[in-house]
Amino acid sequence: MNIEITPKESSGVDRHVQITVPAETVRDAEDKAARRYASSVRLPGFRPGKAPPMMVRKKFADAIRQEALEALVRDAYKEVVEKQDLKVASQPHVHDLKFEEGKPLTFELHFELRPTLELARISGFRVTKRAVTVTSDSVQEQLEAIRDQRAAWAPVEEKPMPADMVNVEISTGDDSSEAKSYPLVLGTGQAIPGIEELVMEASPGETVERLVRWPDDFPDEAQRGQAKLVRIKLHDVKRKSAPPLDDAFAREVGDFESLDALKAAIRADLTESSTREADAEVRQKLVDEIIGANSFDVPKSWVQQFAANYAEAYQIPEEDREKFATEFQSMAERQIRRDLVLETIAEREGLGSTEKDIDDRITAQAEKRGLNPGQLYAQLEKNGRLKEIERSLTEDKVFQWLMERNEVQTES
Repeated sequence: MNIEITPKESSGVDRHVQITVPAETVRDAEDKAARRYASSVRLPGFRPGKAPPMMVRKKFADAIRQEALEALVRDAYKEVVEKQDLKVASQPHVHDLKFEEGKPLTFELHFELRPTLELARISGFRVTKRAVTVTSDSVQEQLEAIRDQRAAWAPVEEKPMPADMVNVEISTGDDSSEAKSYPLVLGTGQAIPGIEELVMEASPGETVERLVRWPDDFPDEAQRGQAKLVRIKLHDVKRKSAPPLDDAFAREVGDFESLDALKAAIRADLTESSTREADAEVRQKLVDEIIGANSFDVPKSWVQQFAANYAEAYQIPEEDREKFATEFQSMAERQIRRDLVLETIAEREGLGSTEKDIDDRITAQAEKRGLNPGQLYAQLEKNGRLKEIERSLTEDKVFQWLMERNEVQTES
């Protein structure tokens, strides 16, 4: 394509390029677009594709010029990328477009490049790793959580207490609609404190009412601090009854001969989980050290897309997405920098995961879950999870490589 490419002042990963397309090339593009239109459009009195070219150009002048323009911009961008062997990170934006009849087409292309990481220093760092300790209180807390999961709700004929489940009708003085029944677990924040206090004044079957003040931090600002007459009718109260912590409980939970065996399994699980967390912290510290020692830019478009993906995944309301993107920006940029560092080291040092690595990981997972490895592989492939495993294995190799070249001290 006959075009003139003039690089403009750029910085970091941003690139601005001035494009000039000669009038003759523009005319050729318009002729090509006109021929395409002439071969397919229908005009009264003519068979498809048989209308005179001049008539077609006159009737579809704007559409033909628009098609020619889009083709010229697209081809110009492709030529810029291919001629300069660029690794582009984002789609281009067109600025200062001038497209006048019989004159050259001129415009600027703005786009971002994928950053090139030199990573001159990735060894010789010293990071600390917190000591992994699991206390008896932590074990007991987890044991109580398991016990709570197996607790049963039983009706009681007395006033409710915090943690009780109630079925209650609630109506306010400004509510003309029919009162509705709500299941509530008291003390969990499902209702405002004043209403919970009123509920706990009633016995099953009783109706009570009084003024309740709405809290100052109530989500609806218009209702903050207001006092309203609230009427509640308490239908029933249920209280949670937890089983005793004994050997029988341990056998019911799983394949444990005694309560001590269950506690030992809980301690082992907590130790394993805490060790994973400590290792993850060390990995992030190492990456932060590398990022701090090796400056590189991150494409803004990547950060924006990363934030947009999270907003979509967490179903952030449209009106809150701009605020979310602003608050999430630093976290998104940090994650992108981390990924770029790991990808660069993996590629440079040949640390990518192999098919055998993936097969071995899936086989180990299958044995742990009592599944056939082939069936698990097919399931992971169907759900698009193989890439995730490949990435995890590669990261493990990179961090193992980094651990051998940097000092990790365990806190005493």
